[in-house]
Amino acid sequence: MTDLTDQKRIYELAKDYRISSPAMMKILAEMGFSPKSHMSVATDDMIVAVEKRFNQEKQVAKKEMEAKSHAKEVRERAAVAPPQAPAAVATPVAVPVGMPTPTPVPTVADMLRKAEKKKKKKERRKKRDRQDIDQLAVQKSFKTTMANLSGTAKPKRRTRRADGGDVGEVDESAPVIEVNEYITVAELAKLMDQKSAEVVAKLFELGMMATINQRLDMDTIEMVAGEFGYDVRQIAEVGEAAREEEKEEALTHRAPVVTVMGHVDHGKTSLLDYIRKTNVVAGEAGAITQHIGAYEVHRDRDRIVFLDTPGHEAFTAMRARGAHLTDIVVLVVAADESVMPQTIEAIDHARAAGVPIIVAITKIDKPAANVEQVRTQLANLNLLAEDWGGKTIMVEVSSKSGVGIDRLLDMILLQAEMMDLKADASIRAQGVVVDAHLEKGHGPTATVLVQRGTCRVGDPIVAGVYSGRIRTITNDREEKLEVIGPSTPAKITGLSGVPQAGDSFLAVKDDQEAKEISVRRSQLKREYDFRRPHGAVTLEKVFDQIKEGQIKEVRLIIKADVDGSVGVLSDTLSKISTSEVKTNIIRQGVGAITESDVLLAAASDAIIIGFQVTPDSRARDLARKEKVDIRSYNIIYEAENDVRKALEGLLAPTISEAFVGAAEVRNVFKVPKVGQVAGCYVKEGRLNRKDKVKLVRDGKTIYTGLIASLKRFKDDAREVKEGFECGVGIENFNDIKVGDVIETYETVETARTLS
Repeated sequence: MTDLTDQKRIYELAKDYRISSPAMMKILAEMGFSPKSHMSVATDDMIVAVEKRFNQEKQVAKKEMEAKSHAKEVRERAAVAPPQAPAAVATPVAVPVGMPTPTPVPTVADMLRKAEKKKKKKERRKKRDRQDIDQLAVQKSFKTTMANLSGTAKPKRRTRRADGGDVGEVDESAPVIEVNEYITVAELAKLMDQKSAEVVAKLFELGMMATINQRLDMDTIEMVAGEFGYDVRQIAEVGEAAREEEKEEALTHRAPVVTVMGHVDHGKTSLLDYIRKTNVVAGEAGAITQHIGAYEVHRDRDRIVFLDTPGHEAFTAMRARGAHLTDIVVLVVAADESVMPQTIEAIDHARAAGVPIIVAITKIDKPAANVEQVRTQLANLNLLAEDWGGKTIMVEVSSKSGVGIDRLLDMILLQAEMMDLKADASIRAQGVVVDAHLEKGHGPTATVLVQRGTCRVGDPIVAGVYSGRIRTITNDREEKLEVIGPSTPAKITGLSGVPQAGDSFLAVKDDQEAKEISVRRSQLKREYDFRRPHGAVTLEKVFDQIKEGQIKEVRLIIKADVDGSVGVLSDTLSKISTSEVKTNIIRQGVGAITESDVLLAAASDAIIIGFQVTPDSRARDLARKEKVDIRSYNIIYEAENDVRKALEGLLAPTISEAFVGAAEVRNVFKVPKVGQVAGCYVKEGRLNRKDKVKLVRDGKTIYTGLIASLKRFKDDAREVKEGFECGVGIENFNDIKVGDVIETYETVETARTLS
């Protein structure tokens, strides 16, 4: 996202002129501007127009003050002017008994004395008020002098948020409060030792109506805290205060954590299978890893922890987050296939995390193996082998014969020794959830990797938004354990729910603290999920965000069915730009839209453009959750027109496809006079007789049409739901194969609004 810290907002402009935000909004509206809110960016035209108006009003006010001052002087001169004739001597007059004494008429001298008394009384009151103000000024001056005894100005510092955003320059001496995003007004007031009503009043001055239970985003928290003279430091995660700090004297050697990455079917699991001396592959369909695993391997007196990730996906959520808990990456490249697209993605993720890479060149015993070609291709990606004068360790291995496996393990331990990995085992456990699922008979089960500290059966824990108490601990060989220490993977049970892969895992003091952290995280997650849709980048919102100055470029991820289409689409879309914004293609590739693409889009605020491809079920679910905009096209110029219109603010109401259901073809029958009928199992959603269908084969859409027939057993069916089998005939199409996926969808018209 574009950094807006150096741009002035409307509420800041109002503050400069000492008026409220609503008043400034009204002034801007009178001058023909139409900002959306007080948080909108004040453009140069707005700033110049406001300055001009206030200068004009100052001149008018100055003339009025001069006129009033002149009139006052005239009146005062008339009041003190000497009388034109001498005052007559009063003659005593006899007053009859019983008659009231008449009130004496005041003379000019009496009126002058009375005016003089009033003037002196007013001067004394002004003097007393001035003394009070002077005392406050003296106190403030004294504090300033004491703070600057060194003769230099107060030190300044730049504070940063937990996400790396720059808050701005603040006084070093300003008190600091630690906050989470989306705390309530009442909680913020308590942290600043202020009354909730005062904070609500301040928000009202800044143009925001709020109650004491309303939750505030980080920008608003910083703004309000600044008004009360506080600096803000954002806490990365709720529960950080419960983490124990490691002690320098208690640090001991720990095992390295190694993540195995690489292209599908390049032999990652087979390599781990040989290392672990157990047949993992035999129990998995199609010799492809079906779940995320963490395994512990012993090499003489040393230990190595391996993380294995699903090879049939480009990059799952765990692989994207895996670099945060990984010490070393082992990049697996098959000698007979060389470098592939997912190999390049793995290199990008490892480099982004600053993790050292060790290359394992597998399948060297195959007839088509070409090790030198692999080394050359890796050198072109800035991974130069040590024996070629570079710094990258490359080991040739065979998972069948075991050639090079020992050397690979030795190289991992050598790299770990150079990194000097240490952890404190005396504190409470802290780590990361590697995998989690609901296991029959055991309830929520999580595979965790302890990074520091020690975990025991019975410890109260928090993982993500869930809490509990550890009931059982088992290792990767299903052996029961009582205690696990740093760099140790294990399965645990006892949590109240199933956390997500990548969530933090933390042992705390007691059950009460665990529940408090869990409840607080759940509240923040609900608030985040509620507010997230308003901040996501979609093609409909692009022009509004350009006008607000929120984005300077539209980031795109392009996926297509063939490489030629990728190149043409990338060239076409990269040339689209306006005077205010341009397109930036951050990833392009061949194949179906996967979880990796959605994760990158969510992290980069990008839009995914698919050409003749469709997202898989996991990617679709993740996109729905992360509010990522996925656009599918069959004609290149339609994609170009939509992007161009979005940048120009001309995007008309769009007809989008809403996913309804998906069924896997498990058998194909030929019916006389009817054609092919697919025997299907509905995997998700539903199949409705009236819905449109796509036939997807290997992640590519090969046909789009209508359902000709839908049957349950021998009976016609209007709808078949998830978990049931059915027979499906597709209108005017007879090339259905086992393994195809029939997806149904509805067309939804979305109206674009400027509000």
